[in-house]
Parts: sequence; C-alpha cells; structure tokens
Amino acid sequence: MTGPGLVLADELFAHAAGQITRAAGLLWCGETVRLGVHVPSVTGYVQRIRVGDRDLYAKVSYLGVSLVSVLRGTCGDWKTVRAAQAAYIGSPDALLRREAAQLGMLHHHTGLRTAVAEGVASGVLFTRPVPGPTLADLVVKEPHLTTDLLTTTMRELDTALGQSRLAWQLGRLAIRERGIDAVFARKFNGLSGRVYLDLAGEIAPLLAIVVTRLRRLHFADPGPGLAAVTAYGDLKPEHICFPDGPEQRPVFLDPGLCRSRAAIDEAKLISRLILSLIASPPDNHGIKTTVEGISAFTKARIPDGKKTTRAVWLRQLLVLWLMDTVNILTTYLTAPTGLPLPDHGLRIAGRAEAVGAVLDRVSAALEAGREPHAVWRLAQATVVEEAAR
Repeated sequence: MTGPGLVLADELFAHAAGQITRAAGLLWCGETVRLGVHVPSVTGYVQRIRVGDRDLYAKVSYLGVSLVSVLRGTCGDWKTVRAAQAAYIGSPDALLRREAAQLGMLHHHTGLRTAVAEGVASGVLFTRPVPGPTLADLVVKEPHLTTDLLTTTMRELDTALGQSRLAWQLGRLAIRERGIDAVFARKFNGLSGRVYLDLAGEIAPLLAIVVTRLRRLHFADPGPGLAAVTAYGDLKPEHICFPDGPEQRPVFLDPGLCRSRAAIDEAKLISRLILSLIASPPDNHGIKTTVEGISAFTKARIPDGKKTTRAVWLRQLLVLWLMDTVNILTTYLTAPTGLPLPDHGLRIAGRAEAVGAVLDRVSAALEAGREPHAVWRLAQATVVEEAAR
C-alpha cells in the first residue's frame, strides 16, 4: 500500500523503541534496561522490556489513533507525525495518561482486579505482565465453559462499573475514542470512508453495502428504555486474564472507560469471540458448543422489563456487534505492508469471505425490520454454518 503521506513502519518502530528507552531511563535511572520483542498490534506500538530484574510491557500510542491509520498517512507524513506526537505526549489528555489513570482508579476505588501500571513517562505506559490464560484461550480450550467465563467477566464489571462514584470521577479521564461507535464513525465518515473501503480487496463491495446498512441502523431511533452506562469500553477476550484458573476472579487489561450505550461491552466480547471462532474453527462440536454458550450468556444479559425494552436492547447489541466486526476486519484487511499483524489478525483476514457472509445476512435481516430475537437466531445459525465451512 502506497501513498504520498506514507509513514514507514521501520521509522516509526525505531522511534517508538527510542521513546521506550528514554522513558525507562527517566523512571528508573541507574537500572539496566533491555528491550525485548516487539508485540504485533494494530492499535499501538507494544514491546516487552526488562528493567533490572523486572519484566514489563511498554506501550506507545501515536496521536491516539491506530498504527494502521498512522502508517497509511492519515495523520500526514513522518515529519508531521513526529512533530504532532511531540506535542501530543505532553498533553494531560494524551491517551496513555488517561489509561494509566483509569488503571489506578479501577484498582484502588472499585475492587476490580487490573493490570498494574508501573509508570508513564514521555508518552510511554509501562505495565506488569499478567500470567495465565486469557478468556480467549480458555474458550478455545474448553468451549463448554463459555457461558460461565462470560458471566463471571460481566459480573465483575457490573459490580465495579455500577458504582455511582465511578461515573462521577471519570470526567475527562474517559476514553471515548476506543468505543465501537467512535471507531466506526472515524473509519466510514463521508468520502474518506469510501476510499478506505476500496483498500479492503475483493470483499470491498460487500463491506460497502454492510456499512451503508449499519449507518442507517445505528442512527435510527432505538426506542425508549435504555439508559447510558459506564462501559469498560475496550473489552476484548484477550484483555481478560485468569491467572488463578477459570473458576477464580479475572484480571482486566487495557481499559477504555467511558459513558456509552447499553450492550457495548457485551457486543465487543461477542464480536471478537465469533471472529476467532470463524478464523480458527475447532471441530463441529466445539463450534456448536461455543455458539450455544454465547447464546446462553446473551439471553441472561437481556435486561428485565417490558418486551419492547428487551427487544431494543438485543437490537442494539446486534448492531454494535456488527459494527465492531466491520471495524476490526477492515483494519486487518487494510493494514499497510511492513506492519506485523498478530496471528489471529492474519487468520481473520484470510477468512474475510466467511466473516462477510455473516455481516451481510445479519445486517440485511435487521434492515428488513425482522424481530431482534429472530435475527439473533439467524445470526447464531449463520455463524455455525460459516465457521464450519
């Protein structure tokens, strides 16, 4: 992928590694710093690092946007990005400063188990590793635990995020830019959105149809009965660790706390689990067991109340799920040459046709006005069919 504003990955990576070394030197003057392996990511630059006898993760965010956007030249050429980044990391509103503050707030004020932030300096956030399998790992290994794992995860968040003082404290620390709605709006707004979709390869025409449907569905009045919630905001299965085993309390990574629409956390969890299921399908029994587990979890999450309110919640979940799936699929499909993708990203990109079939059938049913519970049943059947194909 080329363009007049293209930023070279090697230049950005070398710059990020230099920032990490300098930041570690500021925080731990006199200790030996050794850079480790680069961890592939499409959102920020992540690298393992050893400071003295401690292993840490170091993360750099460029201008609060994805590496895919920066490398495609969305923020300008490398000279422009470097100048903007120098100003950005000094701002109290820089993304990783807010993330570090959110980790501290969650750990100290809500009782939620989170990764520990060791420090933030010069635009770099350092966190301790969390051992043990992730929710994503456990669902693959033990699909019969899917419902229990998802239920445990949301029970922990319900307790922590439901505290009224958290919403009051959040204020300017909110990370809205990681929300499903915000990412979708940035990617597919106006002419630039159409140009962006053209980079998605053979599946681009189908994705353009799906995006048009989702824009209409997203902006349609969802109906009464759903209040805004405090959401974790970036709740991915790989951001939830079980260091003490699947029966014990999880530990959460990479928060993106914000006030948002109901069902947004559930939508991202479901979206990413289904993407992984299609990209790396187990045997037919494993596929069916995982989908049934997701379905049982979803049924239990539908709020009590009027039938119309329950239908509105499920419709919103479906729309947000599809939006998130489009977001991440297009990110992987349009990643520039030189940006290493995580293994699951490569597998998702390789199964774009199957993912597109799910997006197409479910969004078409929603646009046709079918009852949300019927659409959800269609979605489950379509996921099983495409994962097994």
